[in-house]
Amino acid sequence: MAEYSELSVLIVDPNPGMRGSLHNMLNQSGITKIDYAVSSGTAIRQLAKKPFDIVLCEYDLGNGSGENNGQDGQQLLEDLRHHKLIAPSTIFIMLTSEGVYSKVIGAAELTPTDYVLKPFTVDALLQRLRKAVERRDVFLPVHQLVELGSVRKAIGECGIAEEKNPRYAIDFARLRAELLVSLDELADAEVVYQVILMNRPIAWAHLGMARCQFGQQKYVEAQETLQELLVHNPKFMAAYDLLARTHEALGQQEAAKKILEDAVAISPNMVRRLRHLGEVAFETGDVGVAEKAFKQVVAKAKYSEFRDPEDHVKLVKTLVKKGDAHQASGVIRDMERSLRGSANVEACRAIAAGLLQEMTGNISGAAAELATAVNAVGASRGLSTGLKIGLVHSCLNVKLDQQASDLMLNLMNDTESGVSMDDAVQVFEKAGRHDLAAGMGEQIKLQVDELIAHASEQRGQGDLRAAVDTLNAALRKAPANMSLLPAATSAILKQLDDLGWEVPLAEQCAYLLERMRKIDPTHPSLEALQLQYSHTQRKYGIATTA
Repeated sequence: MAEYSELSVLIVDPNPGMRGSLHNMLNQSGITKIDYAVSSGTAIRQLAKKPFDIVLCEYDLGNGSGENNGQDGQQLLEDLRHHKLIAPSTIFIMLTSEGVYSKVIGAAELTPTDYVLKPFTVDALLQRLRKAVERRDVFLPVHQLVELGSVRKAIGECGIAEEKNPRYAIDFARLRAELLVSLDELADAEVVYQVILMNRPIAWAHLGMARCQFGQQKYVEAQETLQELLVHNPKFMAAYDLLARTHEALGQQEAAKKILEDAVAISPNMVRRLRHLGEVAFETGDVGVAEKAFKQVVAKAKYSEFRDPEDHVKLVKTLVKKGDAHQASGVIRDMERSLRGSANVEACRAIAAGLLQEMTGNISGAAAELATAVNAVGASRGLSTGLKIGLVHSCLNVKLDQQASDLMLNLMNDTESGVSMDDAVQVFEKAGRHDLAAGMGEQIKLQVDELIAHASEQRGQGDLRAAVDTLNAALRKAPANMSLLPAATSAILKQLDDLGWEVPLAEQCAYLLERMRKIDPTHPSLEALQLQYSHTQRKYGIATTA
């Protein structure tokens, strides 16, 4: 089987005897590029260094290399997909016993390429490898288009491939839906999932449809879809996670907590789910459940390659709310001992220490720690928006007003934070600091006015695309600003009129017009902009709707 001689394989198995057997089997198929991992952690480190064509993974990873974190092969697969450590074209084959297979099959949204049941022969393994390689080759052209950034073309190719490859038609339809979701074209993706479900009641298609409904804020529909899914697939774990988020979106925090508790009872080792349970329990005031969940998160993540110092902060925050200074202090010491030094770790340590100092009445000590945290946040990368907003609140509690304002302004200027002008002002209003809210509003207004003026210069110089980009940056800061909305709409219309019709840009323009109409239906620019939009549609022969 010389055609497989160039394939690279990573064997993930804590058992040295099994690793040797697999190595020999692969050699018989002509595969010699073989590496090993004895645990989930070593697999992640290997895959972070270089890609592999095939991963052969034992389901029961045990505690290879002392990693007693309860992670199995399915959870490793989900981590690898979540953190994008393996390409969509990577072949991932799970090795498992028949008893385990009967439990896991149908329970996961992210499934391996194939399962091989133990014990198995050389011929059985090679047959599965051959089948997997053939499947990979069929999908490879689409995956390559996605890697090149040609997502729209990849979607078209999926449609063609569904006709040409009836054996894989449903898989191509699924990929087409997922690519539509990646472009935020949720209504179109939902239709694809509906068509799939007309032919077969597949769990992942129900989940995909629910995700589309959730993304379109059709929360009740999403809830109904997920509840029906769980009636027929009570161990389909990803459905519990989305159903909990749906309850949260509807303001049903207690129901969300109950759903997550049910999910954790079925599958107790998924760190992201435990973290979510802790967060929801904390919000509902159930300190006992929050404490238990966050302790499990910290313990299970101890040997993880994706350890997050924010988990220690959440546990300290919970223990502070409980009034347990002794345990909170112990968690901070553990953070200092066991986490590698970095700006992220220092920020989290200082935030946790500040919370503890404030709890014990040492306000000056709390202020000193929080000032350190603010400085560390400035040098950090990847800390969550929630953590930073929590730091803003902590700064306000100890009269670090300037630090709180600077942090919030930095969040506003960070396009990845998702914090708008309205969000920033609301944080200060809810804290009873109308003075800071007004000051923040003034600073943001100045920034927006500067961006509008800059976009006007760019437009005057004929750089229409740059003008639209500038105004879009301003919209992220102030999405409801009624000086900005007409300016952005006008700039987009100018680009469409002069440079040609672009569907995504036209859709944004229609959205901005509708937003203006909702905020101020009597705005003096609204009618003229709407007429201009209709004129541009007619110019390019685009069907109009009254």
